[in-house]
Parts: sequence; structure tokens; C-alpha cells
Amino acid sequence: MTSEFHIAMFPWFAMGHITPYLLLSNKLAERGNQISFFIPAKTQSKLNHFNIHPHLIHPHKTYLIRQALDLTQEQVQNALVKLKPDYIFFDFPYWVPAMARPLGIKSVYFCPIFIAMNESDALCFRACNETEGPYAEFLESQYHKPVLLTGPLLPTPCNTPLEERWTKWLDSFKKGSVVYCAFGSECVLEKEQFQELVLGLEQTGLPFLVRLKPPVGANTVEEALPEGFEERVRGRGIVHGGWIQQQLILNHPSVGCFVGHCGSGSIWESLVSTCQVVLVPHFIDQFTNTKFLTKRLNIAVDVDRREEDGWFTREGVHKAVKLVMDEGSEVGEQIRANHLKLSQLFLGEGFEASYINNFILKLRDLLV
Repeated sequence: MTSEFHIAMFPWFAMGHITPYLLLSNKLAERGNQISFFIPAKTQSKLNHFNIHPHLIHPHKTYLIRQALDLTQEQVQNALVKLKPDYIFFDFPYWVPAMARPLGIKSVYFCPIFIAMNESDALCFRACNETEGPYAEFLESQYHKPVLLTGPLLPTPCNTPLEERWTKWLDSFKKGSVVYCAFGSECVLEKEQFQELVLGLEQTGLPFLVRLKPPVGANTVEEALPEGFEERVRGRGIVHGGWIQQQLILNHPSVGCFVGHCGSGSIWESLVSTCQVVLVPHFIDQFTNTKFLTKRLNIAVDVDRREEDGWFTREGVHKAVKLVMDEGSEVGEQIRANHLKLSQLFLGEGFEASYINNFILKLRDLLV
């Protein structure tokens, strides 16, 4: 299916928000649509390699959004007057619908901000009817407006090989034995939680690769590690503070378990991998997502937390990982079977394309 819409994208500028917007932009540009993508000047260079249709996806630099989102209203309005898009997709800037309506631009909410949900012309979610259909129907009945589902928005397979140092290290372990842990680009743990996490992974006895930002009060991950930790895990455990090619790591044959914070991007990357999934949520929507994946779909487990303060412990991390990784674990086998069934659905031929094609048809209906 081809179409020729002009769509403006205005996500909050954290990677967990930008990524699904850019994935959707690539899918829409693939079908001939023009995309104007509002992005901070300092962020653009980090995302150029994700833009696989640069002739149709055009970045528009903005300033001060991270510090003062509301101060960009005039800047964004001037750009919309000039660009004249058919639609604008947005999440945090609740004032977009009121700005877009007089300009004849349809606004499509793509994030749970309830003021914006009330005012926008349509609601949009990175979701599928097969897993979240009843919830979409409920929202449609409550808000009396179309609910558009994008489908899984799977990333395009990466043509860049995994860095040699990670390939060599992962290749030294048997298939499905390595635990990979990452909490996204925004999450910063307290030092005590950081240490409990890595000590819990150490206790599993399994090889592990951890990618985390330095905890509060530390300049590097190395200075925050527990005393004697590096010596005890040398050869089987790495804690890394820099960027890493997560999609390629998750698809490496040696990686058998992913410990994550249930951020939206990581969820989908893990769902289409063969890894067992252990969840340690940190923010509001991540707790909701975790409950959905563990209780409703039964494709993951979460780490227990202390009742008195809600913090997790090394024992909780160890228990959750072993539950899904130990051979003969009934829970682990059931979760693996459920996960496999779902990933085969998402990766099925024509599955995602049918969602994008239907999504475009519903966008067209908004203009009628």
C-alpha cells in the first residue's frame, strides 16, 4: 500500500519515546509518506543511523525542549504553519491538539497523557489486537474517538555487525547461557540498588553482561561496584557503562536471558528474541507493563520487592533469573513456550505489514 500523507512527529526527547516514533516513521515512509520529525539539535546525530528513509524523514531541530517543553509552543506552531502537515503525532506536549486544530491538522496522541487523550482527534498505541484488543475497545468506548494500533513496529534487522569484543566474549559461552541486563538510557539506580543487582547476577553462577548508567553519586560504573566483585566474576561477568548494540546482543546465540526495566523499546526487542525475560520496573508505566506481561500474557517473571520500601534485593534477582534459566523449571518451560508462540505471531509473514496498511487506512478516514 502506498500513500502520500505529510506527518509531523513530536515525541518527548528520551530514547524510550523517540524510538517508537522513529520506527513508525520508517514504516510510514516506506509507503511513500513524508515525515517531519521534531528533535533537539544535540540529539539528531545519535539517531541518523536509525533513519532508513532520509529522503522522506526530515529532522527539524528544536531547542530547550528537555528543560522547558512548554516554551517551545511558538517555535512548534511556526514550524507547523510552514510545514502544513496532515497530522501531528505527539505525547507529552498536551497543548498540541489546541494548536493543531485551527491549522486544520489532525492530532494523534501516542503516549498516556490523559489531558491530551481527551483533546486529540485519535489515540494511537504500539500494540496489537491479539494481545491488547479488549483494552483498545474499552478506550474507544470511553473516549469516543478512533484507537489506532500500529502493530509491533519491529526494528529493521541491523546490517552492522556486533562489535568484535562482544562477539568474542559471547562466543566463549555455550548457547543460551548468558544473562544480559540493561535498563535503558534514562534509568539511574541508587548505588545500593545497583550493587544489589550485580550481586544478584553474581549469585546465579551464570555468565552475565550488564549495561547500566553509573548510579547516583558515581562517575563510572567501575567505582560503584562492590568490593572484590571484579575479581570474583572475572572471565564470566562484565559491567559496562557505555552504549551497546542491544538488538544484536539479544539475538546472539549465547544470550539466554534478558533482565530489563520493561521500557517500551526493550519490551518489543525482547519479545521477538528467544531470551527468557526477567523484569525490574522503575517507573509508573513500567509497573503496568510488567503486570501485563507476567500476569496476563505469562511470558516473563518479575523480581520480588521488599514490602517495607519497594526495593529489590540480590536474593530476588537471583531467584527470578534461576526460575527461568534452570533446566527442568516448570515455570521456565511454560514461559518459554508462551514467549515462543507470541514471537512467532509477531514475526509471521505479513503480520506487521497488515497493521501498517490498516493504520494508514484509519489515518485517511480521519481526514474525511
